Amino acid sequence: MPDYPSKILQDAVEAISSLPGVGKRSALRLALHLLRQPKENVHHFAGAVSALADDIRYCSECSMVSDGEKCSICADSSRDHSLICVVESVRDVMSIEATGQYRGVYHVLGGIVSPIDGIGPSDLTIDRLVARIKAAGGQVEVILALSGDVEGETTSFYIYRQIEPYGPRVTTLARGLGFGDDLEYADSVTLGRSIANRQVFKP
Repeated sequence: MPDYPSKILQDAVEAISSLPGVGKRSALRLALHLLRQPKENVHHFAGAVSALADDIRYCSECSMVSDGEKCSICADSSRDHSLICVVESVRDVMSIEATGQYRGVYHVLGGIVSPIDGIGPSDLTIDRLVARIKAAGGQVEVILALSGDVEGETTSFYIYRQIEPYGPRVTTLARGLGFGDDLEYADSVTLGRSIANRQVFKP
């Protein structure tokens, strides 16, 4: 890449290229695109990104991203709060919601157990999940909707061991999802059927 004619442009390119999957050439193209936009459009863009850091919150109940103390799903009294779908990330919640076949609530772990990446159970929201189940007197169904790879299965097994003493019904997605599949890449029909045909979790 040639030297930049402007330090401000260079800083913008470096900031944009820090995003995953965005190289320096793509970042330069995006920065030059923004430079051609009306100032109010660029300010709106910058403000929306700043709000991600300054204003977004995490639901006090399920750890989903939220604008308030509780997310819109947990605050919805028409949802079945005795049905808790445990997922790895916010993106998984969005994927399941897109199927239109699930009316329970969620619990977002914020990752999966992965010793190679230095992520252990204490780095996830598993303790908060256990507290939710205890508070409900175990009168809930917990759907372990984690990816079918080794890390996902390890996390599911660990969670099962933590919550089993409190008596919830524990199920997992029907294996319309292939072993090793990520929820993010599953089509909505397959994912919807996996939710509808969930089965009892067997460690």
